[in-house]
Amino acid sequence: MKEKIKSKYEIWKQQTHIIIYGVNTPAGRLFDIIILVLIILSIFVVMFESVAEIDIKYHKLLMISEWVITILFTIEYILRIITIRKPWSYIRSFYGIIDLIAILPMYLSFFFINTHVLATIRSLRLLRLFRILQLMRFIGEASQLQDALKASRAKIVVFLYTVLIISVVIGSLMFIIEQGHNSGFTSVPRSIYWTIVTLTTVGYGDIAPQTELGQFIAVLIMILGYGIIAVPTGIVTVEYAKSQREKVNSGGSETPALLCPQCNTSNTVRGANFCYHCGTPLPTPPADLPENKTDT
Repeated sequence: MKEKIKSKYEIWKQQTHIIIYGVNTPAGRLFDIIILVLIILSIFVVMFESVAEIDIKYHKLLMISEWVITILFTIEYILRIITIRKPWSYIRSFYGIIDLIAILPMYLSFFFINTHVLATIRSLRLLRLFRILQLMRFIGEASQLQDALKASRAKIVVFLYTVLIISVVIGSLMFIIEQGHNSGFTSVPRSIYWTIVTLTTVGYGDIAPQTELGQFIAVLIMILGYGIIAVPTGIVTVEYAKSQREKVNSGGSETPALLCPQCNTSNTVRGANFCYHCGTPLPTPPADLPENKTDT
């Protein structure tokens, strides 16, 4: 059987894919460094544009920088779609959506007025640092926290429902007590707003009770607020500690994640020899990481 000869386009496509999605080659690392620098520059441009004095003095330079960065990210977005085997898998992925949202505002400014303010959405590109810096290697810890949140969601919902009831009841009571004293409690919704602000210990100070009874209730709400803040934290902490104990009791035998050298996908399937995302052979796990460790 004759081996199929690849065209120049296919060779370019494969090489570009390795550069964009790979991190184990000099070109891939250089590409990630360039993207990292562009992301940081993009964030600085957004921050400088929000400062009136700087924007007036360097508006033209900031606009040129903004367009150059947007065009470069647009080219990168197109190359990611062209070089990947399944383009829709990238387009519909989390990072694909972030990349698209980050480049849209500049192009929308051609068709709509006052859309330039949407350029601040480019700060979402900071989320890509997780991919570039391979921070997702901590996905195990992140998944444990996610499991703890899921396990405690019913308790948290009950807690929030209780806080809502307390806010409505006390807000209605404060409206009755403070009505007619020119203290800002002009309606029940506004009184509920004050109750929530006070309960969360924020205290904007735009509304304040004037009667002695209202001030006494405010003190009770403030004290209650300190206890309420600790409740959801305690619920999640208990569930997280429970998952940690279960992990220790089970021997702590977790499948080590293997990073694909081609697309940098984290593979955690036990005994997998190929990446589930692109099919590239996975590296052999270190010999000093046995599946189950027993005391002798």
